Amino acid sequence: MKYIGFISLFALLVSISCVPNERLIYLQNLENQPQIAEDSLIFYALDEYRLQYNDIIDVKIQTNSEEMNELFNIKQQQMQGSQQLIGGGDIYYMTGYTVDRNGQIDLPLIGNLKVSNKTLAETKLAIIEKLSRFIVSNEFFVRVKLGGIRYSALGDVRRPGKYVVLQDRMTIFEAIANAGDLSTTAKRDEILLIRQYPEGTKLHRVNLLDRNIVHTPFYFIQPNDQIYAEPMKIREVGAGENVAQSLQLFVTSITAAALILNLVLR
Repeated sequence: MKYIGFISLFALLVSISCVPNERLIYLQNLENQPQIAEDSLIFYALDEYRLQYNDIIDVKIQTNSEEMNELFNIKQQQMQGSQQLIGGGDIYYMTGYTVDRNGQIDLPLIGNLKVSNKTLAETKLAIIEKLSRFIVSNEFFVRVKLGGIRYSALGDVRRPGKYVVLQDRMTIFEAIANAGDLSTTAKRDEILLIRQYPEGTKLHRVNLLDRNIVHTPFYFIQPNDQIYAEPMKIREVGAGENVAQSLQLFVTSITAAALILNLVLR
């Protein structure tokens, strides 16, 4: 009877080292939540992103004057000359315009321009209005885009780090996939999303297991979002990331239990 306690402890360790599928599968139809059928068309209201501090935008201005073009595109020319020296990296940090603490960008000829809390379309109109004072409105072209989406993924992810994706829109699942996906022991139902707003920072809890996430403001990430995945308690004991690791863990546990029993029964 002395070794019954050891067997019970071993059985407990094995049972808590297994993560059920219900805690791993994304986008489930959870109980007590509105059900979303397969192949159903999902509608969502996507508000236009408004610029804020630390955003980087790419501004392209083209005119009929070569001198003006050189003036407006001086950053691109400098970047082309130094591209080999920096060895890659965030190209828009070098060629784009960063929104400063005052919510402004500094453009050639135009000078400081307030862009915080403006959409890209509104920013483009503001630039056109300023340029019209120097150039005839039908003699220039203006394009304004986000200089990619910058975000961080940390915690229980396979490749934690800071990422720059050259897209205007990106879902939270694409962001996590870009970071190598979550590990098996990550809390998929309690992802912490740290998001910047013009007035400050807010912390949001996101459930990736719930299919209704597509109806929330957190389905699409925003520039400067931080995605933090907390580990489950099971990680304190240890769990295999795949079948091979789980089998190795099981065999190791069996061996340890056998050694303990052998010592106790002597």
